[in-house]
Amino acid sequence: MSDTDVNLKLLFFAHLKDLAGSSHLPLKVQRGTTIAQVKELVIKQFPALEQPMHTVITAVDQEFANDETILNADAEVAFFPPVSGGSGSRDILKVITEPLDVNHVVAELAVPTTGAVCIFTGVVRGETQREHMPYTTSLEYEAYVPMAERKMAQIAEEIRQRWPMIESIAIVQRVGTLAPQTPSVVIACAAAHRETGVFEAARYGIDRLKEIVPVWKKEIGPDGEVWVEGTYHPDAGD
Repeated sequence: MSDTDVNLKLLFFAHLKDLAGSSHLPLKVQRGTTIAQVKELVIKQFPALEQPMHTVITAVDQEFANDETILNADAEVAFFPPVSGGSGSRDILKVITEPLDVNHVVAELAVPTTGAVCIFTGVVRGETQREHMPYTTSLEYEAYVPMAERKMAQIAEEIRQRWPMIESIAIVQRVGTLAPQTPSVVIACAAAHRETGVFEAARYGIDRLKEIVPVWKKEIGPDGEVWVEGTYHPDAGD
């Protein structure tokens, strides 16, 4: 490798991984290469990715980036579709593979001054409004775990800036293959009483998770399977 070359590690998630036939790819490029130029190289190697590359979200070293970003040596460059999801000492911010236990989450969040915990729990649907797949036998959740947990911490900080009386926050996303009626995500906010913004904070948490936390799901049904994408495209620094 010459002094003008740098090594990159490319990561692909959700249906991009399927189209590329791999979840990761080492790539050597010239120093000063931008994300836009890397996308062109990826399309040349994987023509099936040409259309998706027009709408992908890109992260460099677990932070959102745009096409003009110049890549440094050994950068980790992640490509993924729009997401389908400072912290207090008792915050729970993590991606897990084991079953979600809501009662355990509440017990972990509560402190002696806690008088209210507002919880949102997402559950796998067995029936949807999708014409192509009205029935779901299971969902397969995938996450870019290091970045997902970093963005969960960012959401917790955003919640505290808006609702400073919130005592503790839980954002827990389960990944893997889940059957209908199985909890897939929990957002919980704890405070001294209900007039502190706990309802609004929990709603904000799940809405924001769906925007910036890199988690995707594949719907699997009797007639096939499909990756489900969102529509929100974060800006660099979001």
